[in-house]
Amino acid sequence: MIRKAVLPVAGFGTRCLPASKAIPKEMITIVDKPVIQYVVQEAVAAGIKEIVLVTHSSKSAIENHFDKHYELESQLEAKGKDELLSEIRDIIPEDVSIISVRQHEALGLGHAVMCARPVLGDNEPFAVLLPDVLVDADGLEQNDLAGMIKAYDDTGHAQIMVEDVPREVAYKYGIVALEGETPEAGKSARITGMVEKPGKGEEPSTLAVIGRYLLPGRIFPLLAETTPGAGNEIQLTDAIDKLREEQDVAAYRMKGDTYDCGHQLGYLEATISFAKRHPKFGEGFRELLQRYSGEA
Repeated sequence: MIRKAVLPVAGFGTRCLPASKAIPKEMITIVDKPVIQYVVQEAVAAGIKEIVLVTHSSKSAIENHFDKHYELESQLEAKGKDELLSEIRDIIPEDVSIISVRQHEALGLGHAVMCARPVLGDNEPFAVLLPDVLVDADGLEQNDLAGMIKAYDDTGHAQIMVEDVPREVAYKYGIVALEGETPEAGKSARITGMVEKPGKGEEPSTLAVIGRYLLPGRIFPLLAETTPGAGNEIQLTDAIDKLREEQDVAAYRMKGDTYDCGHQLGYLEATISFAKRHPKFGEGFRELLQRYSGEA
């Protein structure tokens, strides 16, 4: 069972400016929680027990969010605000640890993952979750990350989570080529290649990579040998291509929904979706939607 995950959070979040000028983009809230908390809770729900944040000196707010805040907890306890106190204490379970390592230079996603190598080592598999994307498991028995972990355990093959997107927008994504037919949701199929933003009409499939990976420790030596590629950065995709020469890599087709929180409209869409069913604010939010719907 995969118990460790890497979350690269060192980026500056330029797509979210000016909101991300003074606070990390991962700390922008969806309803009442920062987006990074949703991603960490997704990992925890899938059985992850150790999370490595690959961070930057400007991102201390993320580390502080998951740390214990004795003064705040004492104030809430003294004022009898037990519900808020419980929410603060339950951000992560006690048996889950969060570790931070620094990415001192912005040298790409592959380099960010490499920064976790001293913590994880080369001998066990791990997950990579990109915090720009929220993966929603509403209505599912288990979230897609848990399903992907099971696929890894059953086959021993590295897994890349993919989402079926309309063909007319496939050119905007990294698209996988498959061996055989497109798998049904919740299933995997062997990858024969990946194309980053293919030309219109040249898409090998409509399955887009959406920012969840399960990789063996073997990926670290391959990353160490990977030369800078697009944007003069070390690309995780290049190392995965090398991995495919040694062993099978599969695409896991997700069941849930995704929200791209790397830009403003993605945040707004996620806010609407999560707010509509929020246990505390959902009813009031739905009333607001009805009130303003006539002005659209």
